[in-house]
Amino acid sequence: MLIGVPKEIKNHEYRVGMTPGSVAEAIAHGHKVLVETNAGAGIMCSDEDYIAAGATIAATAADVFAAADMIVKVKEPQAVERAMLRQDQILFTYLHLAPDPEQTRDLVNSGAICIAYETVTDAAGRLPLLAPMSEVAGRMSIQAGAHCLEKAQGGRGMLLGGVPGVAPAKVVILGGGVVGVNAAYMATGLAADVTIIDRSADAMRAATARFGPAVKTVHSTKASVEEEVLAADLVIGGVLIPGAAAPKLVTAEMVSRMKPGSVVVDVAIDQGGCFETSHATTHADPTYVVDEVVHYCVANMPGAVARTSTFALNNATLPFTLALADKGWKDALAADPHLRAGLNVYSGKITYAAVAEALGYDYLAPENAVAA
Repeated sequence: MLIGVPKEIKNHEYRVGMTPGSVAEAIAHGHKVLVETNAGAGIMCSDEDYIAAGATIAATAADVFAAADMIVKVKEPQAVERAMLRQDQILFTYLHLAPDPEQTRDLVNSGAICIAYETVTDAAGRLPLLAPMSEVAGRMSIQAGAHCLEKAQGGRGMLLGGVPGVAPAKVVILGGGVVGVNAAYMATGLAADVTIIDRSADAMRAATARFGPAVKTVHSTKASVEEEVLAADLVIGGVLIPGAAAPKLVTAEMVSRMKPGSVVVDVAIDQGGCFETSHATTHADPTYVVDEVVHYCVANMPGAVARTSTFALNNATLPFTLALADKGWKDALAADPHLRAGLNVYSGKITYAAVAEALGYDYLAPENAVAA
């Protein structure tokens, strides 16, 4: 199979779909890899590194899309990229379709086979291709939040961990999953006052077992979310419903009553965000203010630490990339129900139930698509 790796073009996105090491593995499996020139520059990997791994370098993205049987990316394809997709071409990347009707429409119209990293599962029902970026984003959320709390950034002028004689900032984390646990790890390391809110008793027990008294846990109800958010200096939104739009746990009315200069970091913004006042921002212009509350809603947070993120992502995606290339998409998905869960669009049909429900499309079960 000919695998294509274009350069990412989303604002301040420096990650790349395959590292030179991943390319070398694909070549060892008997495949060809076409990499757009400078695709790896953001992770300090040169065209020469890719050539040494066995890749061929293409001058433009158009060359990659025109030749490749499968496109391997990081972020959702932008409009110009979607226009280059073709019937039966495989697209393997993050998609986050539920809050993005324009992208969904274009992918449906393309006739491509679109497999989303974020809905691939494992035997325990987890999301192994989302997890590494959730780890990065969860840890980055505390860095970003701490920076935004500085007075010069519009924040309350607080040091996250305080100092002797001065209380630390109160950090409230919505969701005790991968994002939440990694945010708590960083926040406790900086000596903040940390509370995780979740509705899963197992998640709260796991957080207590890991962090002990350094982290408080609160069962999620409308009343408890409101109470904790209004008391917070920094709120991290890390709630995820796989493949679906994020629930709006914090209303605009609640934001209007938060402390002036407090900060929200909405890590769920790829799925539409869990604050009613959230809208996606970029690394070029990451924050805005609503009712004196600083909002940080960058939709590709891990792109800022592109080298760490790319290598972590490739560790998780490479086995699936090789399975798709080795077997072809139908046989690979037929053999692996967890990879099959990643199929979101097939030849003009939506094959992920939460996306179909969110955007009003008819739903085709992925097993039926594979059998077609």
